[in-house]
Amino acid sequence: MKIEVWSDFVCPFCYIGKRQLEKAIRDLGYAGQVEVEFKSFLLDPTTDENSNESTYEHLSKKYGMPLDEVKKMTESVVQRAKEVGLQYNFEQLKTANTLKAHQLAKWAYTKGKGSEFSERVFHAYFIEGKEIGKRDVLIRLAEEAGLNGKEAAEVLDGNQFLKEVEKEIQQAQIYGIRGVPFFVIENKYGISGAQPQEIFEQAIKKVAEEKGMKPSLRMVGEEGNFCSDGQCDL
Repeated sequence: MKIEVWSDFVCPFCYIGKRQLEKAIRDLGYAGQVEVEFKSFLLDPTTDENSNESTYEHLSKKYGMPLDEVKKMTESVVQRAKEVGLQYNFEQLKTANTLKAHQLAKWAYTKGKGSEFSERVFHAYFIEGKEIGKRDVLIRLAEEAGLNGKEAAEVLDGNQFLKEVEKEIQQAQIYGIRGVPFFVIENKYGISGAQPQEIFEQAIKKVAEEKGMKPSLRMVGEEGNFCSDGQCDL
């Protein structure tokens, strides 16, 4: 099964939706049978690459709200993230142009590390407060995801995979995607937003039945601690 996810690395609901989708796949027993590929989307392509503006300041200007009100507005997002095991830290967040991050993500998929790189960038931004619009930061994140830093630098400096990113953004427009995350399953069914896990499960079950897929057998205690190969997970 193929699931394409249009998202942006600075979208808080994209990371939440990613977690919900992953858990739905695991809980249904289809881990290893579903290919998830993240597609490019730019929420604000006008963001300066060298921006040092905090997310609070950006939202304050965008919505014409005092900073105190903006902080209260983000509290619900922080709580939603906690429900899926993510500890968002809006105090550290700064706006970022994510074009380069998307370029590296496309390259990472060609190296078999697309999922690892995407997860690393999301975590670096929302949990660690890293400035993911910066070239050096992205190269370091690529290395931490198991990729070659020198090659990552060459990708960025040569604007490689830029056309692929632009093509995915155009595809989103063709599909009528105006917000992210947006999930497309088997090029047939679409899910908009970080919906409750049950919605993902219903869609996955439907497609699995259509394709004749069977869930994998799961062992009792699979998600808990266990012992193997002479050692215990303590």
